[in-house]
Amino acid sequence: MPKKPTNWGMLAKMFGGGALICVGGPALVYYVSPTEEELFKKYNPDLQKKSLENRNQKQQEFDEFVSKLKEYSKSDKPIWVVQAEAAEKDRQMKRLQLRKSAEEERLRKEALRRELGLSTDSDK
Repeated sequence: MPKKPTNWGMLAKMFGGGALICVGGPALVYYVSPTEEELFKKYNPDLQKKSLENRNQKQQEFDEFVSKLKEYSKSDKPIWVVQAEAAEKDRQMKRLQLRKSAEEERLRKEALRRELGLSTDSDK
């Protein structure tokens, strides 16, 4: 049985269609996607004002996040482990600050009671 001849026309259509899909799909998405400025212009004026007010704050938060990631990446441990350790350290610091402020508040109240001549809990 003789070998079938190669159908060059079908192969050309197949490769042409594949190239059209591979190049044309992303090009179409790029063409129809609006830019940030176009989206911003479509906001109502109140949202535009809020967005402009919060822009600096959001940028600072993002910069802090990136700087923390850079700091975490210097460690030999995985970033998520270092981040969890830093979060735990932050929680402990907050607890310590809360205890300290509660103790200061208690001492302030106690001093106020002494000034007014009222009995304090430590006098009992």
